[in-house]
Amino acid sequence: MSKYPTDPRQVIYACGSGKCQKRGGKEIRKYMRDQLKMAGLKDEVEIIKTDCTDRCKHGPIFSLQPQNIWLHDMTEAQIMQVFREKVLGQQSV
Repeated sequence: MSKYPTDPRQVIYACGSGKCQKRGGKEIRKYMRDQLKMAGLKDEVEIIKTDCTDRCKHGPIFSLQPQNIWLHDMTEAQIMQVFREKVLGQQSV
């Protein structure tokens, strides 16, 4: 077995600036990490906290790669729904 990590199939970039954090970014990141762990995907999907994306009035800001999906100007519930659909592959009810 290799000591080197495998490349993730997906990366989620999450703005870690103060305004994005205050608008729910920290809680959303925690939710995403917990969901990935429960789904057994923590080695396939990586969440990276970034510096400020300079889009503060549109936060919290998340980017799903390689799909190039940018989540902004959304409620926490909307962001979590997109995450469930695009990352976890769950259909909305």
